[in-house]
Amino acid sequence: QVQLAESGGGSVQAGDSLRLSCATSGLSFNNFYVAWFRQAPGMEREIVGAIGGSEETTYYDDSVKGRFTISRDSARRTVDLQMNNLKLDDTAVYYCAARQSRRLSITSPMYGYWGQGTQVTVSS
Repeated sequence: QVQLAESGGGSVQAGDSLRLSCATSGLSFNNFYVAWFRQAPGMEREIVGAIGGSEETTYYDDSVKGRFTISRDSARRTVDLQMNNLKLDDTAVYYCAARQSRRLSITSPMYGYWGQGTQVTVSS
């Protein structure tokens, strides 16, 4: 049974950094893609980035390229999202999601497993 649990959200000021962590169980990193999505109030859920495959292939949305980094730790079974230089527009609930495939997808319906979400609030 695949289970995901996010942690690390909080309230920060613009320009600050925050690190989110997704604790996983029941999945093999080599056979799953794990992604971070976010959803702001009144907005569609959108992908932030993803990591998958034996080569740890990564994908980032243009809005976070150069500021966010996804990494995974096979020993700890975690997928982390390091967020630097946070902006007001980064305010959202952040979700960890997993897809049993070695192929990347950037659309949320393609991910069958989800965490409960963690709130990130960026203020000026």
